[in-house]
Amino acid sequence: MRHRPEPLGALAQSTRFSEHEIKLMYRGFKQECPSGMVDEEAFKNIFSQFFPLGDATQYAHYVFNSIKHKQSGKVNFEEFLEILSRVARGSVQEKLSWVFALYDVDGDGRISRSEMLAVVQAIYELLGRAARPPVHNQAAKDHVDRIFHLMDTNADGVVTMDELARWCARDPALLCSFDTLDTVL
Repeated sequence: MRHRPEPLGALAQSTRFSEHEIKLMYRGFKQECPSGMVDEEAFKNIFSQFFPLGDATQYAHYVFNSIKHKQSGKVNFEEFLEILSRVARGSVQEKLSWVFALYDVDGDGRISRSEMLAVVQAIYELLGRAARPPVHNQAAKDHVDRIFHLMDTNADGVVTMDELARWCARDPALLCSFDTLDTVL
């Protein structure tokens, strides 16, 4: 079964990409996913090509699950493009919402310390041997221990979207770093 995406003009209107950018992305998407759909295993394989020095498996799992799938277990080009548009070119609020969804592994609207640790560990695994300075096994836990209590301002053991937004707003450099997500093309 092949998925045919919406017309180019409609995709350009519903995203923050030009028709030219969408054409380029579609060519790459079709090359990796000839059926027009990508499942989680294929998504992990694609991710691993970008991070050959680390293990991208777990991080790719979290990213894949942060994308809302219309069809069970697969992502089509429109869904892929929509999330990419929000992450790369969306407002600060849209980017924060995606970051929150990434860390809210179980989707309950709250980020627990264990969820944050799981995602941070996945990021460290993703970087692998490319991390400078090299990362020791305890680094992810130390990192989460250092920042979780700063984010959890009401000390209830979870971070809400509001707490994440307030924490990010206190650091202009962190908010500016969201602009680096627009490195798509």
